[in-house]
Amino acid sequence: MDAQGRGRADDIDPADQWVLNPDTGEYELRLGPSAPQSGVPAPRRPRPSEAAPPARGRTEAPGRSRPETPGRAVPPQRRRRGAPEEPLPGRRGRRPAKKAAKSKKILLWTGGAMAFVLVAGSGAAYFYIEHLNDNIASVSDDGASTGGFQKDKAINILLIGTDKRTGKGNGSYGDAGSVGHADTTILLHVSKDRSNATALSIPRDLITDVPDCPTTQEDGTRKIIPGTRQVRFNTSLGQDGRTPSCTMRTVTELTGVKPDNFMVADFNAVKTLTSAVGGVEVCVGKDLDDPDSHLKLSKGTHTIEGEQALAFVRTRHAVGFGGDLSRIGLQQQFLSALMRKLKSNDTLTSPSKMLDLAEAGTKALTVDSQLDSIGKLKDLGLELGKLNTKNLTFTTVPVIDNPTEKVKATVVLNESTAPQVFGMIKNDVSFTAVKEQKKKEAAAVAARLKGTKAPASEVRVRILNGGAVAGSAQETLSWLQNEEGVAKSENAGNAPASLAKTTLEYAPDQADQARRLADIMGLSGSAMKPGESVTNSQGLPAMTLTLGKDFEGAGVSLTAPSKAPEGVQKSTADKVECAK
Repeated sequence: MDAQGRGRADDIDPADQWVLNPDTGEYELRLGPSAPQSGVPAPRRPRPSEAAPPARGRTEAPGRSRPETPGRAVPPQRRRRGAPEEPLPGRRGRRPAKKAAKSKKILLWTGGAMAFVLVAGSGAAYFYIEHLNDNIASVSDDGASTGGFQKDKAINILLIGTDKRTGKGNGSYGDAGSVGHADTTILLHVSKDRSNATALSIPRDLITDVPDCPTTQEDGTRKIIPGTRQVRFNTSLGQDGRTPSCTMRTVTELTGVKPDNFMVADFNAVKTLTSAVGGVEVCVGKDLDDPDSHLKLSKGTHTIEGEQALAFVRTRHAVGFGGDLSRIGLQQQFLSALMRKLKSNDTLTSPSKMLDLAEAGTKALTVDSQLDSIGKLKDLGLELGKLNTKNLTFTTVPVIDNPTEKVKATVVLNESTAPQVFGMIKNDVSFTAVKEQKKKEAAAVAARLKGTKAPASEVRVRILNGGAVAGSAQETLSWLQNEEGVAKSENAGNAPASLAKTTLEYAPDQADQARRLADIMGLSGSAMKPGESVTNSQGLPAMTLTLGKDFEGAGVSLTAPSKAPEGVQKSTADKVECAK
């Protein structure tokens, strides 16, 4: 929308209508004496006789009425902030530094938890953020959070997409009478140094325990909703009157990570936000037709928004195995596509283009009581804006099919891998950093094979059987001496313990011998273990070769393939993938 569309003429930049009050730290609308009234509402000024707004509901300015926003799910105990303080006179002639505004890096994304876009809006469009304040609804966190994010610590935000069907056109989707369960849940972890982030999807059909939940009711009273054991995760919201704070407690008990804040969005969020950015480009690898989600797309690339975007993130039966896990993968693909879209265009650098996005985001959002301040949302947006989106990893809680079910409908934690994932988030370990560390370690291991190699006749080695079939040590000794020229070798019998993998231990001054033996036997760099030498039967220093369970016979290479065979499907996260 241009300046004229908002009530200003003469090609005036809308950003220039807002100036920084140095005493309050807030931006205020500046109107010239002859300028027509702006279409963007300025922050309300409280009248001396006006009382503080109640905890619930909204106090309207005299003479102003506000229509209800159709389709917005209204959680209990929501409240609005009071009006901002009266700006000091005589400080309206300064303009905000445009250079600083353009330099803000903003992270926007959407999906089941479209609420996250508000954070981006509050970071990039803060010059009219007071206007957005009236759009924000909040509910109590009931003591389930850490008390709110902090700038000098890692940040954990719980993003919840509810399946409540309220709103124009949403009643036809599935259960029109849904109480609003936690249909899509993502725990967003941003590292302390803001260099990386992890978005952890939690399957709605995960069987878990929902703990007792103290909640604030609409009348302000407190009620403890009893917990339930071994139920679907999505019942942590809506069921028996549970509020988002109950989902927050469930996530804490499940993962060991206590969220700082939560944000909740409904179906309308997907529709309005994708329309605000002009649609999101997605790719499907086959024709999709899902009557349940109303999704119908032909094979290929499509730009989707509104109802079609909602159908895309809701579909299950048309992709993968037709379950919730397939849909999670589709939603993560959608989030990545949205971020690429925002990064590739000029939406974030144009105040007029940000207007629709910010309006849509704030109207679709409900936040916890620790985030009901516009200043807090702005601060959170600026913290998240420091993140390089290339270092955002999407992953899902590791699960397996519920072994107690004959007809598989739910999942349970994969106890062998889930604790490690939770531990990484809890201890602020980056998934991208782990990948980089593994690359460094792999490079260091590979380097063990590089360098000069001693002649085979100079290699001294003792051979132990550490799990290979009986007779393997003698077989290897004969092969090395008779066919490979390693005459200074000997059979040392059985190893004290069995090993899964064959290893070669050597002292630093034996590295050239180790490289020669590795070359002869087809050992990988990971099989080479820098350490100490041993004394052989002649009293000379020797290396130790321990044949593990992976040993298949003398002369058979022990190096695993380093490249996938041709024709094997593989993909990387930075490539556009088509849903199948």
